[in-house]
Amino acid sequence: MLEKLNYPIRWENERVRGRRKKREERRRRDSLLLEEEAMASQSSPSSPSSSSSSSSSLSSSSSSSPPLIPGLPNDVAFLILSFIPFSHHARLKPTCKSWRLFLSSKTLFSSRQTHRSLSHLICIFPEDPAVAGPYLFDPRHLAWCPLPPMPCNPYVYGLCNFTSVAIGPHLYVLGGSLFDARSFPIDRPTPSSAVFRFDFTTAAWEYRAPMLTPRGSFACAKVPDSDQIIVAGGGSRHTMFSAAGSRMSSVERYDICRDEWVAMEGLPSFRAGCVGFFAGDEEEREFWVMGGYGQARTISEVVPVDEYYRNAVVMELTSTNGGGRWRETGDMWEGGERMRLGKIVVVDNEVDPAQPGVFMLDGNDIFRYDLASNRWSLESRIPRKPPCNSSFAFVVLEGELYVMWKTVERLHKRAGRLYIQIYHPQQRTWRSLLTKSPLRYDLDFNAAVMSTIHL
Repeated sequence: MLEKLNYPIRWENERVRGRRKKREERRRRDSLLLEEEAMASQSSPSSPSSSSSSSSSLSSSSSSSPPLIPGLPNDVAFLILSFIPFSHHARLKPTCKSWRLFLSSKTLFSSRQTHRSLSHLICIFPEDPAVAGPYLFDPRHLAWCPLPPMPCNPYVYGLCNFTSVAIGPHLYVLGGSLFDARSFPIDRPTPSSAVFRFDFTTAAWEYRAPMLTPRGSFACAKVPDSDQIIVAGGGSRHTMFSAAGSRMSSVERYDICRDEWVAMEGLPSFRAGCVGFFAGDEEEREFWVMGGYGQARTISEVVPVDEYYRNAVVMELTSTNGGGRWRETGDMWEGGERMRLGKIVVVDNEVDPAQPGVFMLDGNDIFRYDLASNRWSLESRIPRKPPCNSSFAFVVLEGELYVMWKTVERLHKRAGRLYIQIYHPQQRTWRSLLTKSPLRYDLDFNAAVMSTIHL
């Protein structure tokens, strides 16, 4: 009986996937001519023969397709369009077919990277990506760009505590905690092992190889100078519950080119709600897992309370077997100094890449972590304090620290605005921005997932 009920849903999902696959193949087929034309225009001729061949190919392709900008050569038009901020591309694509193909081609992203015209954006997932798609925010132009929602599974809902990582023109969504209508009891969250990837060239989501172990609220970081991602720890806790949930210690490495996961040596103990980052150079590269909670205790045998870690664990990565053994650092603060770590971000150090800047937002104060002394020191204080009991976000973009929260106006409660205070660690200066939120509901930064991407 259940098989008969599930058959129409499976048939509908297969038909939708088939249509999406045909659209992607059509877009790729239509963009081949434009990419060949762009590559011919960007190639530098080393001899008269190569110059004549490139000009002939360009003229032949130009004769077969209309110019991007009338009256200008296509190589000049390519350069002009490549400097347009990415947040405005969605408005320009309906102009004509040639613009839509060029603004959706891989040649555009390589050209923007070559000419250093990338847009530095903040990606915000306000809630379950399958229900409401994420948004890209351009702080330089105060522009918002919506993205389509993820593929929907009719059996699961309420995805949260996942991790978002941007690598090139792709945005990855890994794991998380959700509710499964097929499980019992229904109100008990379960971890997810699903991995999705959004391709900005095709503007479509696609499935990738799932993780070996389902997890949410885990440490995740991209391996520098490689196409690999490492995840560590995690559990099944949902944002609807302040306690309970499972914990784990497994560690995995994801190879983007091969689309496969490989298990690594696990953490010394169970750890969830932690953050991960890399430090060191190519010869001595280390993967840090900081903060989080492990075992839980109960008060009066009724109320569960988490035991938060005051230390970090470090794995030294080697080129032979991919990873070494874990070592534990000492406590990063004294017993009565604080209960738990705040929100942590990592800033790349251009002067010394082996020593990244690790910052923590704890209340209205920003602290800097010293890897050598294993201590936190006060860096700065927020000039304008957020309202009491308000959720706020902490993210790094272009070497600056962004502190964001939503302000609600009395006359227009739905027209909420985002107030952003930006701190520059090197100059030790603050500046502020004010932008209108694209959402019609309150943005809860405690449940939202944020990341940065360069397009």
